[in-house]
Amino acid sequence: MNRRRLGLGVLAAMAFALPTAAQDYPNRVITMIVPFAAGGPTDTVARLIADPMSKTLGQQVIVENVGGAGGTIGAGRVAKADADGYTLLLHHIGQATSATLYRSLDYKPGEDFAGIGLVTDVPMTFVARGDFEAKSMPELVAYAKSHKDTVTVANAGIGSASHLCGMLFMSSIGTPLTTVPYKGTGPAMNDLLGGVFDFMCDQTTNTTSQIKAGKIKVYAVTSEKRVPSLPDVPTTTEAGLPDFRIGIWHGLYAPKGTPQPVIDKLQAALQGALQDPNVIARFADLGTEPVALDQATPAALDAHLKAEIAKWQPVIQAAGIYAD
Repeated sequence: MNRRRLGLGVLAAMAFALPTAAQDYPNRVITMIVPFAAGGPTDTVARLIADPMSKTLGQQVIVENVGGAGGTIGAGRVAKADADGYTLLLHHIGQATSATLYRSLDYKPGEDFAGIGLVTDVPMTFVARGDFEAKSMPELVAYAKSHKDTVTVANAGIGSASHLCGMLFMSSIGTPLTTVPYKGTGPAMNDLLGGVFDFMCDQTTNTTSQIKAGKIKVYAVTSEKRVPSLPDVPTTTEAGLPDFRIGIWHGLYAPKGTPQPVIDKLQAALQGALQDPNVIARFADLGTEPVALDQATPAALDAHLKAEIAKWQPVIQAAGIYAD
């Protein structure tokens, strides 16, 4: 009888502790993992929202960069973290494409995370070294086709946003090109400025300042509409690639099993950050904007992730390029 009472007491204590822990959340520092190098586009997005989220939550949200393996090392760490809301993941479209690019992941991108909400959808830009021969997107396509054995296109590594955009571009024009992988967008941009390779496709968050400074050539943005911070740059449709559109969306996740009250607090903090005037202004400077609030929700992110996994799976399988 005593053992039975003890067991019931333990169960009652556990039942009481779970909601209490959620009510007390957060009572210490929260770590937002960015699975890429510091200074890159995704890191920039994370650091912009971390400060206003900290103010809403009453605890500091720090950004930790855990790069490597196309973002899967950092994502894997969060998938295996305690589901208590103190370890989060800020990831981009690579969360969806890794499900196919990596055939032996030890976690499931579409199942092992609890979505908090979408954050922003960043357009890509086609940019080239300052003295590259092509002066427009049609000329870039023609030059790439006629010099396919010598033209070089760089990316920030397999699974990166620039890799996906470059792969889609080669598929769109039906021409394989020599690719030059880097360990991050920072080193790639440095070499583009130095004229080491010909062109690349990268996020506006990483290219806008260099474009405005006139240090690199720009041909098009991959969004449906022109980007306000780059009003003179045509869209891919206007530039002659009507079926080419790619946005590098970002989402915020917690480990699967995180209590709903904790998710609710994080969602509220995220939505507050996306309405912060400084975040809106800085996003605009970088060629993007916060998502609508009805997209900054767990349901919207979960649905979008599943749709993107289904969208990219045939593209990657057709290319036959895997990261493992």
